[in-house]
Amino acid sequence: MPAGLLTVAYITSSILFILSLSGLSNQETARKGNLYGIIGMLLAVLATTAYAAGAFEGQAPIDLSQGGYTLLAGAMIPGALIGGMMASRVAMTSMPELVAVLHSFVGLAAVLVGISSYMAPGIPVPAGEATIHEIEIFLDVFIGAITFTGSVIAYGKLRGSISGKPLTLPGRHLLNLAMVLACLYLGYAFIGQPDHGGIRELVIMTVIAGVIGVHMVVAIGGADMPVVVSMLNSYSGWAAAAAGFMLKNDLLIVTGALVGSSGAILSYIMCAAMNRSFISVILGGFGTGGGGSSSSAAATVEGSVTEFSVEDTSELLTEAKSVVIVPGYGMAVAQAQHSLASVVKLLRDKKIEVRFAIHPVAGRLPGHMNVLLAEANVPYDIVLEMDEINDDFPDTDAVLVIGANDIVNPSALDDPSSPIAGMPVLEVWKSKTVVVMKRGMSSGYAGVENPLFFRDNTRMLFGDAKKNVDAILGKLNG
Repeated sequence: MPAGLLTVAYITSSILFILSLSGLSNQETARKGNLYGIIGMLLAVLATTAYAAGAFEGQAPIDLSQGGYTLLAGAMIPGALIGGMMASRVAMTSMPELVAVLHSFVGLAAVLVGISSYMAPGIPVPAGEATIHEIEIFLDVFIGAITFTGSVIAYGKLRGSISGKPLTLPGRHLLNLAMVLACLYLGYAFIGQPDHGGIRELVIMTVIAGVIGVHMVVAIGGADMPVVVSMLNSYSGWAAAAAGFMLKNDLLIVTGALVGSSGAILSYIMCAAMNRSFISVILGGFGTGGGGSSSSAAATVEGSVTEFSVEDTSELLTEAKSVVIVPGYGMAVAQAQHSLASVVKLLRDKKIEVRFAIHPVAGRLPGHMNVLLAEANVPYDIVLEMDEINDDFPDTDAVLVIGANDIVNPSALDDPSSPIAGMPVLEVWKSKTVVVMKRGMSSGYAGVENPLFFRDNTRMLFGDAKKNVDAILGKLNG
């Protein structure tokens, strides 16, 4: 095949990846964007495999002798099958954990490829570029190790295997700084050693970088985990870009830069929406004080709650002129979105204004609630972001909070000592009546008590969200 065909394939893949990101930025075009990404990746894999086989004119094949092609196929085919099975079987409630696991795979791949490239370079490196190549290897392994261990901890927090409360060690920022300086020193000692003599420094740096990844993520509270997932997505992109420089693969550089920059932009947008500092996100442990657990700062809420029944809730909804629904992770766990979509349709048929209010960090993943509502065919035009709807709560007759906690917590605005102080929240308590659906009175993922439950205009509807929504649907149909 003509040598230029590889370049054409790589450029086409890059364009498809850009179109994919553009499509994924909007609910209505998300499916098309996902398809663009699949086609682009398939084209990239086929072109790279053909390059490895020496299928292009004027290019010597990469040495895949001694069963190399069998090994390549033995890695790609099972990997594709396992990935397809994981994606098809995972529930929407477990999607954040899956994303975190995939980020860890990217980080681990960067570490393994970087170390193997140092020990046995698969790409010829001219003598004059040896130093640059070693810097690329070092950066690739450093970013990859942080991404790998940080993503593993994020997976544990999202799954509930690790507590969502932040672990903030005394002097943690100085500890991070000391570890980064140690890695810089190891990098200085690593570069320029003959006959792979820097492998010891490379391995030690990998261990330290892994500790940095763990320490950064354990210091971040559960309410901020969606930002962490976005941040790790950015890290995985930069690791891929560094690997692209190391392997002299232009497409990998472009793809990594797209992922890294888009993840960083999303993290910045979410931090702005949460009134957090973007720099403090990168450093880890943002939104918490310096030495102990943030839960120690949380005030104990006293008072009594007013319980509501399904009948009361149904009556409230039918008598209201305007209704706002605030979905949270509890809705995802109960898989109540389809029944809720039917309730919304019935209310709208009765000429009742119904809208959804989406907080930037609702759920465990950026856009988690949007995906669930789109899956249930909820009209896009009634799904509004926090900034678009927060001013409308004083004119709202009824608010239905389904499985959300931290994102409707007034202590974020009223209590400076709260671990979530300063985080913008959906001000649902300003409406006439708030109905909160919860299984019990447990605190949210951030471990912070919610004074909303004890307010005079709040009613608590306890029980499984889907069962309650189904019961409300039955009452409305009756």
